[in-house]
Amino acid sequence: MIGRDKNRTLWMVLKIDRLDPSELTVIEDSTAYSEIECFDLLRRIHEGNRSSGGLKFVTACYGIVGFIKFLGSYSMMLITKRKKIGAICGHTVYAISKSEMIPISKSPNQSNMAYSKNEKRYKKLLSTVDLTKDFFFSYTYNVMHSLQRNLCRNETGEVHYETMFVWNEFLTRGIRNTLKNTLWTVALVYGFFKQRCRIVSGYGVAVECYLLSCID
Repeated sequence: MIGRDKNRTLWMVLKIDRLDPSELTVIEDSTAYSEIECFDLLRRIHEGNRSSGGLKFVTACYGIVGFIKFLGSYSMMLITKRKKIGAICGHTVYAISKSEMIPISKSPNQSNMAYSKNEKRYKKLLSTVDLTKDFFFSYTYNVMHSLQRNLCRNETGEVHYETMFVWNEFLTRGIRNTLKNTLWTVALVYGFFKQRCRIVSGYGVAVECYLLSCID
């Protein structure tokens, strides 16, 4: 997986082991690449693996929702489309427009249990969770905390997942504990977000934010 900042000046590489689908093994490349260096790295990896098909583009994404494993191998849940729904103190808040679950491994040696009725039933239950409704997140603002707490403690930037309001805390625990950072994941809050702008006579434009988080 390749990640970059919005200015395309910093490129990072995340390696996910696909040999043992029963274990989650992720390694972050410590090198910070330029765009040219990153594409040169991908080219060399593609050439070196051309006999087995080389590199193939899977999807573009805007963050990892988490990794999930039932009876078979791990799968990775990704945000593949997003939309801006508002801003708090200059920090953009997004909703999910589309998500996708990517299996870590397609090895033919997987246990038959992975294709059992129970595995299919669990995945069907997961598919009933519509991430495009009532979920929101921000890359730079801790939406799981109150406005007062963020302003008083200046808690922006670094995301703290250990809170009852982060819906995907458990799904991201493995990768966060391994990498010791939250650069690749997003903290989802399940609840209600609505923002309206109103004209206040004599004071220009005032912004009213209504934010309600659910523990559900």
